Amino acid sequence: MALPLAPPLLPQLARSRSSLPDEEGAWGYEPKWDGFRCVAFVDGTEADLRSRNDKPLTRYFPELAFPEGRYVLDGEIVILDAEGGTEFDLLGQRIHPAASRIERLSVETPAVFIAFDLLAHGDEVLMDRPYAERRAALEQLVSGPVRLTPMVRTAAEAEDWLHTTEGVIAKELGAPYRPGERKGMAKVKRLRTIDAVVAGWRPGKEEGTLGALILGLYTPEGDLRVVGHSSGFTAKRKRELPDELAPYEDGSRGTGDPSRWKSAKELEWIGLRPELVVEVTFDQVSDGRIRHGAKVARWREDKPPRECTVDQLDS
Repeated sequence: MALPLAPPLLPQLARSRSSLPDEEGAWGYEPKWDGFRCVAFVDGTEADLRSRNDKPLTRYFPELAFPEGRYVLDGEIVILDAEGGTEFDLLGQRIHPAASRIERLSVETPAVFIAFDLLAHGDEVLMDRPYAERRAALEQLVSGPVRLTPMVRTAAEAEDWLHTTEGVIAKELGAPYRPGERKGMAKVKRLRTIDAVVAGWRPGKEEGTLGALILGLYTPEGDLRVVGHSSGFTAKRKRELPDELAPYEDGSRGTGDPSRWKSAKELEWIGLRPELVVEVTFDQVSDGRIRHGAKVARWREDKPPRECTVDQLDS
């Protein structure tokens, strides 16, 4: 490829924040996508797709096509559902050695490339230009089948994305592109809450301590299904909780992963009667499970366990 940029090229990263930056006229805001971060090197009709860690992705997504030209895009590979949400689990199924499987899935669950930055065009590298200029050039370049991510200029306009997408990425309009650095970009993840039954707990690394609560929700059939776990307790609470939970133990315990409480690991677990309820916060759900560790916001003595249902994950 005869491009002014070549792999490896680490993408610019965002620093986490609890709220959106709101300096008037200083920021642009984009929705946060739940997919594979990807830098696309396009030369003519050929594209070389690289992951955040410079792993080749091209063979896994044969359906992705790009407008003919010479340019380098920063973006995200996603699989969209009928409502426009992302299907991260379907995306992960693509990373497979069998070409026949990849080809089949590329037809059954096609991915799309969503572009959100232009790093080079023709023989010119654009990374030193302000984001506002790069965005304007990106808008002129991108056309189907590549999709252009939305962008707004005020935090108020972006607020809805905090409730309907994975969150918001804020970019300084005057900032250059800084590969591999957490400067000039901020991310605010969507924070969600559910009430969950405490189905059990896992011992911590230190003897006599709690490592995590095992969280369950009731299905329409009345079954209690494990959907994740909650950790992040203080050292003091980790020491206190085993004694507090002891009266609720149902006699079941073991190791291994019969209920997918933690894939690919053998972990000791202690079952509890489904009588305790906690309100937890989290940011992502995938395949009916909380993808990242939830945090306990409070104990819900007022909440009947049977009212903790799986439909909360759909909201």
